[in-house]
Amino acid sequence: MNGGRTNKQDRVPLTAVLAANSISTAGTSLTLIGVPWFVLETTGSAGRAGVVAFCATLPIVVSALIGGPLIDRTGRRRVSVASDLACGLAVAAVPLLHYADALAFWMLCALMAVNGLVHTPGSTARYVLVPDLAARAGITLARAASLFDAASRGARMVGAALAGVLIALVGAETVLLLDAATFLTSAALIAAGVRGVRAAEPVKAAASVSLRTYRRELREGYAYLLGNRLLLGVVVMVLFMNGTDQGWNAVLLPVHASAELGGARDLGLLTALFGAGGLTGALLYGAVGHRYSRRTVFSVCVVLCGAPRFLVAALTGTTLPLAVTMVLSGVAGGVLNPILTTVIYRSVPDELRSRVSGAITAGCELAMPVGGLAAGLLVESAGASGALLAMGGVYLLATLSPLVFPAWRAMDDEPAAAPGGPPGLAGPPVSSSEPCPRDQAPAARRPRPSGS
Repeated sequence: MNGGRTNKQDRVPLTAVLAANSISTAGTSLTLIGVPWFVLETTGSAGRAGVVAFCATLPIVVSALIGGPLIDRTGRRRVSVASDLACGLAVAAVPLLHYADALAFWMLCALMAVNGLVHTPGSTARYVLVPDLAARAGITLARAASLFDAASRGARMVGAALAGVLIALVGAETVLLLDAATFLTSAALIAAGVRGVRAAEPVKAAASVSLRTYRRELREGYAYLLGNRLLLGVVVMVLFMNGTDQGWNAVLLPVHASAELGGARDLGLLTALFGAGGLTGALLYGAVGHRYSRRTVFSVCVVLCGAPRFLVAALTGTTLPLAVTMVLSGVAGGVLNPILTTVIYRSVPDELRSRVSGAITAGCELAMPVGGLAAGLLVESAGASGALLAMGGVYLLATLSPLVFPAWRAMDDEPAAAPGGPPGLAGPPVSSSEPCPRDQAPAARRPRPSGS
């Protein structure tokens, strides 16, 4: 920056990260629809779709549990590129092996497990770069967070709509090949656009690399999270939301679309409508939402974003009522991430950002493997309607927590300067070494509800 004016070149890294994350997110939407539909087409079993979802999400939790320090030591740019390359190869192998008539069910599970294992570190690495790149570009953190979330939601909407059309026209296998290409494109953008950015390079720690040092760094991230009651409350709530959303995305909605609606095209349409609602909600909050109490807005929207979808799907067998519900729920869900992302970015110091993000991601995604598996088993034992009502009830109970627990009042607190460090949430120290939720990972998915 010079004389208050921003050098255009300084915007290149942030633009590259936004573009790469959008392309990768669009590809992930292709997988979100393409893989369950591929399993249902090739096996006809909701239970097997749940098993694949379990295998795809369990490694996500494992990598989030231990990956934070690795991101810092390896470098955020390198981790993002390597993650996208590995995901692209794993996803491409599914249709290629199928075309060769060599794809066994265990191979599909293993490839989805590899994809899940390496995907989270890459998305976390991109997410935690945003504050530094926003400062480099000369734009506010709130605006950068809104851009990141809006771009992701727009990409998810486009990817879902494209997936539904392409599955109907050319089959799920071709959709997965297109998904692999999006990962490779994302890797190229990060490799070229974030070169030479200090925040993206490996952190040269004073302590030597050892298992003991690695454990200490992991503990710092978890201690920071456990010491903040608001962040911990968010993680617990989003844990249940993500688990039920995984069941919805991987099993319940595909089964409902196949049995009651118009198949893959309606599946893609409904997912796209939810994404469009989310994009609208994020933009509305950016325009007027900041004028109101964060806790009040969040508490209302988090209840509306989830349970109504399950109830309407269970009680109706036509597309229109569910389509309207998906739009309205998407608008409510779109408000959540800007609130949580801003809170996290402001509360987590840069030196702990990757570690705390990993801890938040692990907590938020802990129930995702169980959610997909449980949905598949529930469909086979209680039917689709029974499974929808049961999981919708869990979702509703989880989203009532901001109205019940006092810790959520801190959401309206202004950040207070921490001694020797950046602004943080008002409250007790969260780490003995003091000098966080929603994307990911963002802190996780930011903590982000996976369906929102």
